[in-house]
Amino acid sequence: MLQTWKDEPPFEEMRRSWKGYRFETLDELTDEDFIRGSTRSKSVYLTEEGIKEAEKLMQKYLGKGHLS
Repeated sequence: MLQTWKDEPPFEEMRRSWKGYRFETLDELTDEDFIRGSTRSKSVYLTEEGIKEAEKLMQKYLGKGHLS
């Protein structure tokens, strides 16, 4: 399961995740604009579209009670 945390820099809140996944998977998520991040960074951040897609998948597979 994808683990995330909220990073709150001075200007906006970002939902971040560690890059401990297969490069092919990360590349596909980047291509679909669900995640973004530097190749130097050990984490990526989820885009608004990525957060919406994650919520949709959580509802589909886990039910409404798992959305926060």
